[in-house]
Amino acid sequence: HPKLEPILKSTFGVLIYQEQVMEIAKNLAGFSMAEADVLRKAIGKKIGELLEAQKEKFIKGCVKNGIEENVARKIWQWIEPFAHYSFNKSHSVAYAKIAFQTAFLKAHYPVEFMATLLTLEQNDVERVGFLIKECKRMGIEVLPPNVNESFRGFSVIPGKKQIRFGLLGIKHLGENTVEAILKERKERGKFQSLGDFLRRIRPENLNKKSLEALIKSGSLDCFEERNKLLFNLERILEWNKNFHQQKFLTKQMGLFGNFSSNFSEPYLEETKSATKKEKLIWEKEYLGLYVSAHLAEDFLKAFRGKVIPLKKITQELTGKRVRVGGIITELKKVITKNGSPMFFTKIEDGEGQLELVVFPTILMKYPHIFQEHKAILATGRVDNKDGDPKIICEEIEEILEE
Repeated sequence: HPKLEPILKSTFGVLIYQEQVMEIAKNLAGFSMAEADVLRKAIGKKIGELLEAQKEKFIKGCVKNGIEENVARKIWQWIEPFAHYSFNKSHSVAYAKIAFQTAFLKAHYPVEFMATLLTLEQNDVERVGFLIKECKRMGIEVLPPNVNESFRGFSVIPGKKQIRFGLLGIKHLGENTVEAILKERKERGKFQSLGDFLRRIRPENLNKKSLEALIKSGSLDCFEERNKLLFNLERILEWNKNFHQQKFLTKQMGLFGNFSSNFSEPYLEETKSATKKEKLIWEKEYLGLYVSAHLAEDFLKAFRGKVIPLKKITQELTGKRVRVGGIITELKKVITKNGSPMFFTKIEDGEGQLELVVFPTILMKYPHIFQEHKAILATGRVDNKDGDPKIICEEIEEILEE
């Protein structure tokens, strides 16, 4: 209709802003500004009943102003879907500005942008997992934490397309320990060895729980192999305690000799190195997700082409029987009405994740399989009852390491 042209010209004939709806109601249906604002409210707040009440009023107003009824109804039908996405102009400008700024930063400062985003979302494990996948797609490597490179949050490694995990993201590592590590590093530089680290971090900031968290998360890999450190955990704590006790006594007695010569480096007993699987399980335990790699990678190489990737299980496959593979990362146990246990099981394959619904009959048949970190192949039908595709498990088998 010709009366729409001046209202929609700036947006190329597309209805975008709530103010445009108000102008249409005023110029075509004869609404007052107050009445047009009621219509805006119905659209903006998505109030269905109020919106329906305005329909006949709008159509009658258009007819009264010389617009054919069928045209008026078409205009209304055109306005109705607008309720699902409408914004007022000021909000649109603000969102557009933020969208442009973030797009610019992601394009021109990708590593810095993703490190900041990861820090902002570090308390949401699923969101962090999603962002790490995006980093991988962008060619940015996310590395486990390191006492010589990590800060509180995620940080950029200068000159490289790498992001280092933050110390505050490590579970069971107290904030006092993090602050002590960062303060020492800022004042006296990087830690040169395990002994140097233990001499500079006092026992009150390094208890068994925090040391285990640092070891298992990979934060001390710059000093020694992970399992070797873990095997000698008690010995390391004792060395740290003895060193600082001796330092205190020497100071109290006014002795100025170099007592630290007896504490050059702690003796660590040899043991076998941690496997890749053990390291990844520890990362999942202390960082909330697999960081250096994904546990599914090695297991599923042999099954590529024989299973459907989890990211391709969509609602279009609803009702179809499919075969998938992945790592069990979460088990939620539920008791049915008749008292039998069942599982809602989350599986991941490194590229996607999905819920596997395991009813009591399947659980009773394969009870040994349902444990976290196990690699499995599952067959079942795709269900989309709650809007999120999931698989009703019918058969399951464990993938054993060779």
